Amino acid sequence: MAIASRSMQSGRVPSRPAPAPRSVTIRPARKMAIVRADAAPEAPKAVATEKTGPNFKALRDINQIMQTLPHRYPFLLVDRVVEWEKEKYAVGYKCVTINDNFFPGHFPERPIMPGVLQVEAMAQLAGLVMLDPEDTAAKGLFFFGGIEGCRFRKPVVPGDVLMMRAEVTKYNKRFGIVKVAATGYVGEDLVVEAELTLAMGKP
Repeated sequence: MAIASRSMQSGRVPSRPAPAPRSVTIRPARKMAIVRADAAPEAPKAVATEKTGPNFKALRDINQIMQTLPHRYPFLLVDRVVEWEKEKYAVGYKCVTINDNFFPGHFPERPIMPGVLQVEAMAQLAGLVMLDPEDTAAKGLFFFGGIEGCRFRKPVVPGDVLMMRAEVTKYNKRFGIVKVAATGYVGEDLVVEAELTLAMGKP
């Protein structure tokens, strides 16, 4: 009481201890991107639709293919070869059109490329893997000998480009027997696949 009365008499209010200062974390300010009105991003250049198709450079065009394979219209089913390594693999394609002679009967109301012809096209490409048109000493042909594990995933219709790959998985040179893993795509879709057997024979 004595202390309180003295403080009141002197007109002073007892001071409280000052609070400890709070710690404040200062984050660096984000850099502001400067955008100029005259620096608008350029619009992407349009690419003509006709330039986005399968414009692949041919390693073998149809004339060179006809010099190698004995097949002729209407049973020549490889239009172009775009990759090739002898006795290793080849990539080629068949352009499917409504003018192909099998469409009127398969089927009149819904044209679909017959699956057996898709396999035949891959077998012809497999034959091209084994045959070198520049090798004048080579004699004989590779004939279609068998099919295993064949699957048809999606229909192939007029307007499609059937991109095929044939890759040798086994080659018995003594007996002239070749095993080939073959696949066919339309765009990015796998439409057909099979393991093919080819056998060497005399023409």
